[in-house]
Amino acid sequence: MKKILITGCNGQLGRAVNQVYAKEAASGAVELINTDVCDLDITSVEDVLATVEEIKPHVIMNCAAHTNVNKCETDWDNAYRINAIGARNLSLAANEVHAKLIHVSTDYVFDGNANRPYTEFDETAPCGAYGKTKLEGERFVKQFADRFFIVRTAWLYGDGNNFVRTMLRLSETNEEVSVVSDQFGTPTSAMELARMLHFIEPTENYGVFHGTCEGSCSWADFAAEVFRLAGKNTRVNYITTAEYPTPAKRPAYSVLDNYMLRLTTSYQMADWKEALIEYMSSGLV
Repeated sequence: MKKILITGCNGQLGRAVNQVYAKEAASGAVELINTDVCDLDITSVEDVLATVEEIKPHVIMNCAAHTNVNKCETDWDNAYRINAIGARNLSLAANEVHAKLIHVSTDYVFDGNANRPYTEFDETAPCGAYGKTKLEGERFVKQFADRFFIVRTAWLYGDGNNFVRTMLRLSETNEEVSVVSDQFGTPTSAMELARMLHFIEPTENYGVFHGTCEGSCSWADFAAEVFRLAGKNTRVNYITTAEYPTPAKRPAYSVLDNYMLRLTTSYQMADWKEALIEYMSSGLV
């Protein structure tokens, strides 16, 4: 039986991964060992080494992260421990038991100054603490893990707090909402990403991959599509980043090209609008 150790199991991606593997887990083909911060402190190398040595997983899937982009700016040490040191510890432990490591990263490792989708080979230059700590995590994985997949994703939503739910909540008490229209990326459903991870997990096709839904939009476009699908009459005011200042600087353009996935496999992610339709009809909102 193949053992898969999942960190961050209670997050949006961790829950989606469990759903994707549910049939295999039920049949006994796969054993999912779910952990979250209360079960495994990935910032402690001793805890990680001991846990992994005891379980001896075939695969470690790191879905854990400090994803509060604004808070990362004032909580650097904690963000670095989780996003960077945690990845290092899991890499070291994976090697001890000859396990594969799947590490999830972010579009925020790029500066956002491009005029075309970023490939896996474009130069990274994060503009905020979240992206910087996630990039350090990538570097630790490359430095210490023997067999790894680094998968960058973006604008993730699933079973948990996310942009879609926030917009729908605001629509209950507001006739209009103001949303930034000059930041572009790709909304990606956690379920679509989990399916992609499920696809690459059994392979030996190691390296850095981008894993986002196809297509792109602005945050304001995203909100408008959510309202359209939900049958809401809430208007979207298209505003600029300057009109909505936040503690963390965000990339203006962070659309990812799933180049390696397209070049080395036959797998294709769903279009972001199609994935959103599936999510909106899933009962999770």
